Parts: sequence; C-alpha cells; structure tokens
Amino acid sequence: MATPSPPQRQQEEKQSVSLSKKKNQNRKRTKHDPELERLDSLPWNSSLPNEEEDDTFSLFIGSGDLDGGFLSLEEIDESDYGLDVPGAKKKISNKNSKLKKQKLEEVTEGSREDAEDEPEPAEGMAEEKNVKAKKKKKKSKKKKAKAVQQEDESATVIDSKDDEKEQMLYEDEAEAYAEFYAWNELRLHPLLMKSISRLGFKEPTPIQRTCIPAAAHQGKDVIGAAETGSGKTLAFGLPIFQRLLEEREKAANMLEEKGEEAGKYAPKGVLRALIITPTRELTLQVTDHLKEFAKDINVRVVPIVGGMSAEKQERLLKTRPEVIVGTPGRLWELMSGGEKHLVELHSLSFFVLDEADRMVEAGHFRELQSIIEMLPMTSGTTDGQSQNTQNCVTVSSLSRKKRQTFVFSATLALSADFRKKLKRGSLKSKQSTDGLNSIEILSERAGMKPNAAIVDLTNASILAKNLEESFIECREEDKDAYLYYILSIHGEGRTIVFCTSIAALRHISSILRILGVNVSTLHAQMQQRARLKAIDRFRANEHGILVATDVAARGLDIPGVRTVVHYQLPHSAEVYVHRSGRTARASSDGCSIALISPNDSAKFASLCKSFAKESIKHFPLESSYMPEVMKRLSLARQIDKISRKDSQERANKSWLERSAESLELVVENYDSEEERVKKFKQKKASSNHLKKLQQELNGLLSRPLRPKTFSHRYPTAAGVTHLIQHQFEELAKQNGDDNLVLGENKRRKMVVIGQDCVEPLQALRSAGHEVHMDVKERVEKRRNAESLRRKRKEEKKRLRDQRRKQKKQSQGRE
Repeated sequence: MATPSPPQRQQEEKQSVSLSKKKNQNRKRTKHDPELERLDSLPWNSSLPNEEEDDTFSLFIGSGDLDGGFLSLEEIDESDYGLDVPGAKKKISNKNSKLKKQKLEEVTEGSREDAEDEPEPAEGMAEEKNVKAKKKKKKSKKKKAKAVQQEDESATVIDSKDDEKEQMLYEDEAEAYAEFYAWNELRLHPLLMKSISRLGFKEPTPIQRTCIPAAAHQGKDVIGAAETGSGKTLAFGLPIFQRLLEEREKAANMLEEKGEEAGKYAPKGVLRALIITPTRELTLQVTDHLKEFAKDINVRVVPIVGGMSAEKQERLLKTRPEVIVGTPGRLWELMSGGEKHLVELHSLSFFVLDEADRMVEAGHFRELQSIIEMLPMTSGTTDGQSQNTQNCVTVSSLSRKKRQTFVFSATLALSADFRKKLKRGSLKSKQSTDGLNSIEILSERAGMKPNAAIVDLTNASILAKNLEESFIECREEDKDAYLYYILSIHGEGRTIVFCTSIAALRHISSILRILGVNVSTLHAQMQQRARLKAIDRFRANEHGILVATDVAARGLDIPGVRTVVHYQLPHSAEVYVHRSGRTARASSDGCSIALISPNDSAKFASLCKSFAKESIKHFPLESSYMPEVMKRLSLARQIDKISRKDSQERANKSWLERSAESLELVVENYDSEEERVKKFKQKKASSNHLKKLQQELNGLLSRPLRPKTFSHRYPTAAGVTHLIQHQFEELAKQNGDDNLVLGENKRRKMVVIGQDCVEPLQALRSAGHEVHMDVKERVEKRRNAESLRRKRKEEKKRLRDQRRKQKKQSQGRE
C-alpha cells in the first residue's frame, strides 16, 4: 500500500484533533443537559451488534455514547418517565406556547445583545444622549414584552373558550341523541328526524310507535284507534312523508347510475295523498301539523274546506300540491266540477280517513261515498275503475304505486272475522256488503286490504287516562246558575262548554255576557272566517271560555284546556268521548263536568255503563253561595228577555222596510196618535226598567260573591281566617286599581269571600266524592219523579175543578 506523504499526515492529524475537541465539547454540554440525562436513563437496546462483537462496524455507528446509531425503545410506562401522550388540542396549545416562548426569548435576547453591543458612552452630552437612548430602548422592549404577554393571555383565553364551546356542543349533541333516541327505532328519514327535534317531540306516542313501522316500512294498510290527543295525525303523516322522501332518493340514484328519468320513480306535480276529515277546524289543524314537517322536505300541503272562496282554492290547486287535506263537501264539489288535479287519481299513494266514526253517521257525508267510488282499484285489474279514472292521463306502470289506506278514530268496534270479510269483500270490488258495522263498511269500501294492520289502543273506558269525570244534579232551569257558579268560582284555565243545539248556545252566551263573563261561540251556522276568529281568540286567552256545539268536539287540539262542561248531554257515547277529549290531551290532565237534569239521569247512567264505570264523582258545591248566584241570574234573565224583545222588533221593522225598498213601495203608518203615544210610553218605561235592572246587576257584580252567612255590616262577626284577611287585602288593591285597563289575558279574577278560587280539577280532587251509577236505580228514580209530578198536576187540576164547581153553585143559588 502507498504510504501518505508528510503534509497529508499533518492535515489528518489536525482534523483528528479538531474532531476530538468537538466531541469533548459535545460531551461536556450533554453532561449538564438534564433532558438528555433523563433520556439516557431509559432502557434502550441496540438494534445492531455491539462494538465488542464486531469492531469494524463501529466505523459506521461510532464509538462514543452520543456518536449515533440505531436504537429501539422497549415497552415502558409513560407515566414513570413523564412521557404523557397529548391530544390534538394539547398539541396545538403546546405549539402555540412554544411560539410564544420563542417570541419572549427573542425579545429578551435582543435586549441583551443591544446591551452588550452598546459602545462605552463619551463624556458630557454624549453620555446624556446615550442614557436617554437606553431608557427609550428599555421602555420599548418592556412594551413589546407586555404585548407578547397580552397576546399569550388572549390566546389562552380564546383556546379555553373554544374548548368550552366544543365541549358544550358535544354535550348538547349527546343530550339530543339521548332525548330523541326512541325515534331512532322507527328508522325515519334524517330530514324527518330534523323536524322532530326542531318541534321538540322527544318520544313517539304508543299509536305512533305501533303504526309507523307497519305503514312506512311494511307498506300495510292501517286501522288505528287510540284515545283523543294521542298523536294520530303524525301516525299517518310521517309514513306519507317517509315514502315520498324514499322515492326521491331512489329517483336521484337511478338518474346518477343509469341516467333514467326521475319521473318514473318520483313523479312530480301529481296528487300523492288525500286526507279527509269531518270538520273544517280539524282540516285546518291537520294541515298546520303536516306543514311543520313539510317545511324541511319541500312538500306542498293544501287545505280544501267549505266556507271559503272556491276560486282561491282552485288557484291553490293549480300549484299541484302533493298532499291535500279536505272536508267531503268541498272536495266533492270541486271533483264533480272537473278540477283536473283532484280527478287525476292515477298516482294516489295514500287515502286517509281521520275521525272515521263521524264519517259514517246516518245522514252524513254522502259525498264521501262518491269520492271513494272515484278511487282506482287497489288490485291489479282495472275493470272496476270509474270512467273519470279511465280518462286520466296515462303514466308509466312504475308510478302506479300500490295505494295504502289509513282509517283512524278514537273509537273502534270490529268483528272477530273482519279480515275474512275483507277478503270476501275485496273480490266483490266495492259492492255493498251486509252484516258489517260502520267502520267495517267504510274500510272495505275504501279499498282496505286483508293484511291490514289493526291497532286498537283504546282501553275499556275509551276515555283518556288523565281525565277525571264528574257531574252535578240539578233542575233544567237551574243549569245556568250552576254553569255560572263553575265559571266564576272555578274559572281557572281554558274551559269549553258544549251544547247540542244552537238555540241553547245562544241563550247561554247571552246570559254569560250580561253577567260580565267574556265568552266566544262556535257553531255550524257561523261563517268560516268568524269560526276561525273565535278559535284564535280562545287560543290567545289563558282563561278563555268557548261555548260550542259538537262542531268543536272533533280534533281541536288547543293546549291548556283544563275543563269541559257538558251543558247538554250528547246523543251518543262517541260524541261524549270526543267532547271530553278536548281536555287531558297527551300527558296533561283535565276535568269534565256534566250538568244532569232529572230527565238526563238514566241517559247519563247508561253512558257510564258503556264506559265500564260503576261510579263517578259528584262535583263539590258550596250551597251557601247559590242565593247570591240565583239573584244575579234572575236579573240577567230579565235583562236578556227585554233586550231580545227589542232586538226582535227592530229586526222585524228593518225587514219590512228592506222589503218595501226592494219593491219600491212606501210604508204608511196608520196608527192613531193615541197608539203612537202609548207605544212611546211603553218603550220609555221598558228602557227605564232595563236601566234599573242593569244598575242593580252592576252593583252586584262589583262586589265579590259571598256566602249567605256573611254580613256586610259586620264582616268579622263569624271570625276572620287567614284566607278572608288575604281576600280583603286583594279587594283593597282592586279598588285602588279600578282605573287601570286590564287585557284579556290578565283579566281580574272574581274574588269569592270565604273560598279560594281554584280550578275545577283541584276542587274535585280535594272534595269530590264517588257516587254509584246504577241504570235501574236511575230509571226507577226518574219514573218515581215523573209519577209524583203527574200526581201533583192531577191534584191541582182536581182542586181547580172543585173550586169552579163551588163557584158555579154559589152563583146559581144567588
């Protein structure tokens, strides 16, 4: 081998000396570095052979402790060596803190360098200038340091706020998932789940939990029955929206994959669901509920009801909505008039009958049968289709979906062999069948399939679980007094008073208004606009009172209705169920009070028997207040009689004048001057009498109701309880605030001396007592009362005839 030259040897020696010096310096630094000492203490194993085994390999890996090489770390416990694994957020915060430390170090190092690099100041003026410059530099450096510290603090605050926000969002999502977990079992579309969470429906009701899987995922027809206020609207509404959304997604997927037209799978601009309800108010309410869900899924829902402009509804139908909710009368009116969107039923996927028990009452809804006859057959054959359906615009077979039929009601009575009868009836294609009850006839004619899901969640009593029933026995002429007693003493929360006739409704509303009770009315002869306004006023008032006929007994979902009063008993048990169902809806509680006259006692007992109720509570009454109530009511009746007579005369006169004007005739008055003066005096006397009655009544109404034993001169004669003392204080406040005008929602509660104003449900729970309801016993009592009344009449007639005979005999002797 060639030996290196002397200069080369000198260069190599110099390089080795410099390398050894650098190694010694590195070793000195590492000795004082605690971090490296801690890392050296870890149990590292060499991944390559040791230097002792192979000296030649040491040329590559080095011979010193810190010369390099390949090492592998054993599995160790991080906590033993302080090597905690940080999360993503900690890494970010560590990076920020490192950057901030670097900034601070740069600032401090810069200050040190400036201090080192500064030259020695000269004498005199130079020294002063240097001192000033140093002070300025120090101030600027302090400001920079403060700014960096402020940035650090603000960054840490922002990081902590972001962490808190993320944690709060995570907690909210977890709570929302836990709250709406019950809905996930129904496997609804995410858009529907979004609407459910927005509306705050935390869990499905039993009727929804049972009907939605069968209707939405199994494609079955459904006959559902549940108590009032149980959520039947969403039980048929959500399956409709679920199927529409699934068809849209399928159409979008087919368009992407195969490029086929979306109209084959999700046709647009055609009627997909037709929902029929018995009353206008229920139609509008169902529409409002469905629109809340239709907002998020771009589905149009339109109501079609009578009492509104038909032209406006025709304009709405030109927008070709997918879902229509309507009453049978107006729907058939537009169908028979050739409304294109309603007649083209080839793509109808859902036919819904809500409150079906009302649909089949005798003499009602003949139009419904005509509408059902226009529906296409649900079977594969089209022989039985009506002429209107055959003339429809032809579409592909894919758009002809199997129609699902939903029938819902609060009462249900089906025979044991209902499915067998449906199979026999389906072969006859809408021919009328004998031997079926009302719901069965309606279901069969609507095209109900034999494999329909029958969901009956009604209990033996049919009524809501949280409803407490009660009654008050009174004479027919005293019903007004007891109604006023309930509304004045227990007038807490919203109350609905039901009547069977419009005449009784007008009589009650007039009497109550004269007595200073603000009431709204609702009946079938009102215009639709007036009906909607009455419902809106009732909704807006926390303590509102609605006097209504059975028009309001179906489907009205008004929150806060605490009491239902049956001023007149209904004609059937179903109507009684629906009336009472306006309160105690969903999970809330409520109270119903029936005013029972002697003629109604047997009828009420049979109603209780049909609901499997052997006993019912008697509503507690304080008889000491009734004389005061009867006095007020007597004045109100006199005022009502006079005002009714005057209004009737004015109406007759105005009718005569209007008729004469239409015929262009002149009405002459042939009354003499004496007759005119006499009429004028009578009018003046009646008006004066009316004013006196009103003044007397106003004086009574300005004072609170007080019991018969209460003395106005000596109010403390019977002792002063805490309640009476509190009521006197409240009266004093009211007298001081007489000039203040109170709104409807904040109406002044009537103070009753000696009794606290509580809602009827509370009074019933605290003082109501059970009364056994036996039909036979009630019938016997009624018969005994009638026979006693008949005997009294006969006795009066006999005495009257006897007096006449005695009078005639005395006159004949004279």
